[in-house]
Amino acid sequence: MGTLGGIITTHLSKIPTEGGDVLHGIKKNEETYFGFGEAYFSNIKKGKIKGWKLHKDMTMNLIVPSGIVKFVFFDEQFKSHKELTIGRLNYCRVTVPPKIWFAFQGLDNKYPNLVFNFANLQHDPNEVIRKEINEIFYNWS
Repeated sequence: MGTLGGIITTHLSKIPTEGGDVLHGIKKNEETYFGFGEAYFSNIKKGKIKGWKLHKDMTMNLIVPSGIVKFVFFDEQFKSHKELTIGRLNYCRVTVPPKIWFAFQGLDNKYPNLVFNFANLQHDPNEVIRKEINEIFYNWS
């Protein structure tokens, strides 16, 4: 599977409370914590696709606290894909090491599709490589 084997999925706890669930994110003593650079949210509409992007140095910890999002990861060397669908029905964190192409698609029509990235580096436009969605073949239907 090449570099795609470096992707780690960690199931997270949802703690039900009377006022609404508490959703776990990440702790600094977990093996997928690689430091803190920045955290941000990305909203994606149902059926829309964002990507392809490759981070040269950044490790991402991706969580979908609302909605459902399909992530597709691509290993350029082995020409292989890995697909993970996470969100309200499969609440987990996906840790993505550097040098992996990825794109993602919003799937939920009932709730906002919200991606949270807890990254080890601050955003740097020189650290990211981008491709148009049709430059890497994947059947999104």
